[in-house]
Parts: sequence; C-alpha cells; structure tokens
Amino acid sequence: MMTGFPALMYYFWVSLEFHEGRLFFPESYTKEGLSDFFWNEYVGKIVEAGLPNWTAAKIYLGYALFSFILAWVMPGPVVEGLPIPSLKGKRLKYVCNGLSSWYLVLALSAVLHVTGIFRLTEIIDNFGPIMSVAICWGFTMTTLVCISGYVQGTNHRMSGNFFYDYFMGGPLNPRIGPVDLKMWAEIRLPWVILFYCSLSCLLKQYELDGKVTGPAAFMVLAHFLYVNACQKGEECIPTSWDMFYEKDGFMLIFWNMAGVPFTYCYASIYLMKYQLSTGTAITHSLPYTVALFTALLLAYWVFDTGNSQKNRFRMEQNGSFIVRKTFPQLPWGHIKNPSYIKTEHGNLLLTSGWWGIARKPHYTADLVMAISWGLITGFGSFLPYFYFCFFLVVLTHRVSRDMERCAKKYGKDWERYCERVPYIFVPYVF
Repeated sequence: MMTGFPALMYYFWVSLEFHEGRLFFPESYTKEGLSDFFWNEYVGKIVEAGLPNWTAAKIYLGYALFSFILAWVMPGPVVEGLPIPSLKGKRLKYVCNGLSSWYLVLALSAVLHVTGIFRLTEIIDNFGPIMSVAICWGFTMTTLVCISGYVQGTNHRMSGNFFYDYFMGGPLNPRIGPVDLKMWAEIRLPWVILFYCSLSCLLKQYELDGKVTGPAAFMVLAHFLYVNACQKGEECIPTSWDMFYEKDGFMLIFWNMAGVPFTYCYASIYLMKYQLSTGTAITHSLPYTVALFTALLLAYWVFDTGNSQKNRFRMEQNGSFIVRKTFPQLPWGHIKNPSYIKTEHGNLLLTSGWWGIARKPHYTADLVMAISWGLITGFGSFLPYFYFCFFLVVLTHRVSRDMERCAKKYGKDWERYCERVPYIFVPYVF
C-alpha cells in the first residue's frame, strides 16, 4: 500500500493529463511491450510534466506552513478530548480555531487572486508537480513523526515489525506547541486543498470561456460544503475515534497529506482536462443537473446533522459540549433528551435522531454525495467514480469490523441495540 497507492495516483494523473481521463494500457503484453509502456508512457510522462518543482513546493508547502501557523495563533474555543488510558486518564486540550482560519484563508486567497499576486489557476496548471510534492511530504512527515516517537518514547501498541509500525504509526498524540499534528493533518490540509483544486478548475474554465458550467459549480459547492462542515464542527473531532485511538503513522499522515486532496478531486480535474483537450465543456440537461444538486444538498443535510447528533451526544456524556453559532447550523443537528441503550460497560448506544433510523446513516449520506460527484461528470471516464468505489469498499470493510467488534464487546446489549435499530445503511432495505 505504501508503494502501490502513490504509483496508482501517478497512473490516474497520467490518464487525466494525457488521455482525457481514459485508463490506458500497453499495446503489447510482451516483455518488450510492457517495458516500453512503463518507461515511455508512465515514467516518461511523470518526468515530462509531473516531477516536483520550485513553484509546486512554494504552493503546497507554503500553504502547509501557513495553515500550521494559523492553527497555532488563531482564536477558537478550547475543547477537551476523551480520557486517554496511556496518559493515566488525562484529557488533552484542543484549540478549535479551524473556522476562523478557514475564513481568513478564503479572504486572503481572494485578495491574492484578484490582485494577481497568486492566481488560483496556478493550482490546476501545476497539479502534477504539486501532487508530487505532497507525496514526498507525506513520506517525510511520516518519517519525522516516527523518529520523534522513538526519541521521545511516546510509541504505543508496537508490533515489532518496522514496516507495519511505520504504516500504523507509533505516537498517539504528537504535538508541536499547542498544535496537535494529527488533528491539524486531518482537518486543516486535505479538505481545504481539495476545495482549492476544484475552485482552480472553475476559475480556469472562466478564463477560457468567460462562463462557468453547472458541473464545475457543482463540484465547488460540494467541496465547499465538505470543508466548511469540518471547520464549523471541529469541536466534535477531539472525541472521535481517530483522535482517541488511532496512532499517527503513514496510514493517516499520507492519506491526509496527499491521498485525500489529490484523489478525491478527480471529478473536477476530469471536467477541466476534458474541456482543455476537446474545447468543449461537459454540460447536462436542466432536470438532470437540478436532481443532482438536490441529492447533494439532501445528503449533505443528513451527513452534517448525523455527525453532529452523534458527536454532540458523545460530548454531552464527556462533559465537553459547547454551543457554537457557526454557519450553517442545520435543523436537527442536536437532540435534546435523546434515547439510548446503556450497556454493562457503561457505554451509551444512541437510538435517537438519524441513529434511531439506521446504524450508519452518515455513511449512507457520504456515499450519496460521493456518487453525485461522479454523476455530474457523465459517464466518459471511470476516474470521477474512483472516490465512490474506493469509499464503498473502505466503509463496507469498516462497518463489518465495527459490527464484529461491538458484538464481542457488548454481547446481549448489542443484540438489544440491533433489535431497536435493525438496519445499517438504508431503512427497510439494508
């Protein structure tokens, strides 16, 4: 996975950059044919247009450094996480200033673009080299965190297998000053960069044609909603499983630094590259476009409020619940006097709101949004659907592991819960 996925990212990039989003294959499957394909069509194209350069380094690493500084200095509420067993029940504090940082980045980027100091279209113009810088930084940051864990003696649950431990991570909560590196990497970089990739494509389209199509606007809206949801609900993150249990290794670091922003954006990149190569933008009928916008917004409502219900319920039990007036606060985001099942372990299983309808309603909404990102591009390429296919496999596997783990942990209490909430994804279906 540590070698194959970066290689796959490059293959998909070459498909977008040079083949209008079509997956390309060697003409001959002989030894000579495979060798020519690998060195000329794959490595040759990467060397030609995808290697890191100074411009890409300034764009990516400049934003990474700027976002880190904002995470250190910007104002925001302080929220405590769950008690950490390895720290003898200590609850770490998190400064949740993602929203103020996000709006400052939006304002500053608008000024830079309008004044010409930094045109946001440079992102799509340098997409390949920026992705390469991100891949290099993913490995670099993973290595630095790995070394710090050994030096500071903060590693946990180590297997003794170097490659496995490098992949899963050693330290649980690596920090520089007040900044939790795991939370910074999960919230501040991937989704913001994803949004700016889509915005860059839209602005490039406007520069070419003097107008913006529905599909390009759809992708900017979709990614804006996602990143805004992460920032406005950041206070819910400290009590999440990632912060509480997952160690900070390649799996989390690389995926946040490079995987999310440079693979989830294929729909936007495909729309732009298709227009550049053919001279024609992808458009759809008005009913089709309206239907997808409607599906996106409804799925986002379920996704946003579902996560909000779960995390605010958890925060209330943890004593860290706060009321924040952030945009947009959607109806049904907080359940007052919720119903739940109390287990013998003392844990509470929520059975109100969306969580009384299905066990994983936020996954269903997430998948609907993911498939809409592909459908808005039409059916000319598989790549806009990669995110949905990948996400479907990941979530299905995650749910199966979660169901098995909960069944072992809660026993009869879990059986009672399953009787109360029998459906996993879609009520009366599955």
